[in-house]
Amino acid sequence: MGKLLIVGTVAFDEIETPFGKTDKILGGAATFIGLAASQFENESAIVSIVGDDLPKEYLDLLENKNIDISGIEIVKGGKTFYWKGKYHNDLNSRDTLATELNTLADFNPRVPEKFKDADVVMLGNLHPGVQLSVINQMSKRPKLIVLDTMNFWMDNALDDLKEVIKHIDVITINDEEARQLTNEYSLVKAAEEIQKMGPKYVVIKKGEHGALLFHDEKVFFAPALPLEEVFDPTGAGDTFAGGFAGYLAATSGVSFGNLKNAVIHGSNLASFCVERFGTKRMQDLKREEVNQRLHQFKTLTQFDIELR
Repeated sequence: MGKLLIVGTVAFDEIETPFGKTDKILGGAATFIGLAASQFENESAIVSIVGDDLPKEYLDLLENKNIDISGIEIVKGGKTFYWKGKYHNDLNSRDTLATELNTLADFNPRVPEKFKDADVVMLGNLHPGVQLSVINQMSKRPKLIVLDTMNFWMDNALDDLKEVIKHIDVITINDEEARQLTNEYSLVKAAEEIQKMGPKYVVIKKGEHGALLFHDEKVFFAPALPLEEVFDPTGAGDTFAGGFAGYLAATSGVSFGNLKNAVIHGSNLASFCVERFGTKRMQDLKREEVNQRLHQFKTLTQFDIELR
């Protein structure tokens, strides 16, 4: 058992896909990360900010998953971060219809004293300055600092992003973002350039086409499990990050081999997330289901070969 600190948004999402649409429902990077990480035996905490318009039942849900919520600031009279989006028919592209920062606009994260010595820190997608503030509050260097980011920060806070990247061990971004950050089309070259910026490990997510892990000259590829039903890809990347970080916190080794396993666990959990709208599937997910699908991943990727 390890200690995992999660930083990110707890939010309202309103989603439309070709399969239906929702009203305001529970979302946010930290929410998806926390629910995924709760599949592992760790002490976990979320650092975030919300308004008092967030239903208590949402916070109760996190607590019931053994997630410490003392680091979630509730602003009296404030409004919780809100995002509304509509996915296209292929579910790979979407239009953002509304973004309201609300309380997130003045977010000054405060790490609970109990988690300032966390083994793993998972920095969800936020302003790089906020992410760096969390790193600076740690009482000792974590075994692993994992950072998720997106192209918005590359467009609007590139210098801050490059600064925080110097201080992390693992970065998780998608293929488009890796190319934008490095001006390299080849993902192998892009990963090499990102490692020069600071991270020892680079995870490049490719959505329905799986994920790549790079370390020095080593490369590992994990496919995405072919699914019969995909309702809503919102939060899949954050769920991947939660499974990845949760597994690493629960296991002792920080090695390329162990990170390979973490990528598989992250991909496995992300495959559940997309089966329902929002966090619904992750709320009800049972360990037996997770293990059964891990065996499917093993069958999908394992083979024998005879060299002649």
